[in-house]
Amino acid sequence: MDRVRHRKHKHQEAADLDVTPFMNLMIVLVPVLLLSMVFTHTTVIDLNFPAGDAGSEQFDPDAVHLEVVVSADGLRVADGRGGTIKTLPLVDGEHDYENLSLVMQELKRRMPEKQDIMVLLQDETSYQTLVSVMDRVRSYPTVQHLEVVQAELFPVISLGDSPKPAAGVAGVDQSAGGRS
Repeated sequence: MDRVRHRKHKHQEAADLDVTPFMNLMIVLVPVLLLSMVFTHTTVIDLNFPAGDAGSEQFDPDAVHLEVVVSADGLRVADGRGGTIKTLPLVDGEHDYENLSLVMQELKRRMPEKQDIMVLLQDETSYQTLVSVMDRVRSYPTVQHLEVVQAELFPVISLGDSPKPAAGVAGVDQSAGGRS
């Protein structure tokens, strides 16, 4: 019986754990993770969506409400009261983002304190078109002190649906109440 206890006790001796490979892994992994955090930069753009009850707001006739209406046949910059500032038709089948940026720069020169703008979209507008329009409306690249920087235009962007065509347009037969 003594021999069995002695043999059992002999197998229960704890072996030394070699943690050197794990420590080497941590020594390499921690700095790599910390460095990747420094180089990872996420940009968040705050969007202001229009309120559902637009009739409750007081209309200020002196304030200009800038709008960019994105449609399948081009871009239209408007003053929000039905007046068109500039119409930019498609160029080679694509939206004219460069001229949109120039129009926004001119509007910013005329209204330097203005910060907000509305981007009105049709239902079938692609995500890439939305992002491209927002980029051109928000800022533009310029050179300052021999460096290319993003100059601010209209950073407060609201999204909405573009106005529907008026009744009696695009083949709608008002008397029959349907399409012709």
